Amino acid sequence: MDVIQAIKQRRSCRKYMEKPVEFEKVSMVIEAGHHAPSAGNLQSWKFIIITEKEIIKHIANYAFQQFWIETAPVVIAVCSYDEKQERHYGEVGKTLYATQGCAAAIQNMLLTATALDLGCCWVGGFERDKVHDLLKIPTNVNLQALITLGYADEKPAEKTMADLYTCVYFNSYGASIAKMHMVLGNYSIEWEKKIEENKSKLHKIFGKIKEKVKKK
Repeated sequence: MDVIQAIKQRRSCRKYMEKPVEFEKVSMVIEAGHHAPSAGNLQSWKFIIITEKEIIKHIANYAFQQFWIETAPVVIAVCSYDEKQERHYGEVGKTLYATQGCAAAIQNMLLTATALDLGCCWVGGFERDKVHDLLKIPTNVNLQALITLGYADEKPAEKTMADLYTCVYFNSYGASIAKMHMVLGNYSIEWEKKIEENKSKLHKIFGKIKEKVKKK
């Protein structure tokens, strides 16, 4: 599976089979996260692989009772060592760059999981202090997010995507160009427009054809 296919195929899975995930695949997912870009290449992320059912059960409860998390055989906690970023970049390193690096790592992991035919979900809603304590995370390390991982026991619905031209500008915010959908490759809109413009012409043509058929 190529990266574009993985990007388009990735879905948030919230139901998993009672089937363990091969540790080789878990390692590949973690390695993909570790290869993400980070400010100054500081790689200030930390990953906790959780497979103990009792811990996962507590995580589900602390994630505002998202009990579907309990079905995941693996949960990965993604943390950032913010002090490392702060030493190099000051406050912006701690409050922004560390989070951006972890987000990039998470996306790498989600895409790798998808390419390995695994289901996954990025979980951001949970009581951080409680999960922090549960996983014995040091106070100088920030828990950014959780990833559930396993073999999917559902087929998530297709995503409804807004047209690309509605969220892309050129050179400054809000600056668009005429027929942007043609530039971005969304040719179907232009074809629909042309069909609508020529609908009356087509009706006339088909009308003439029908008249000739009747006469014959």
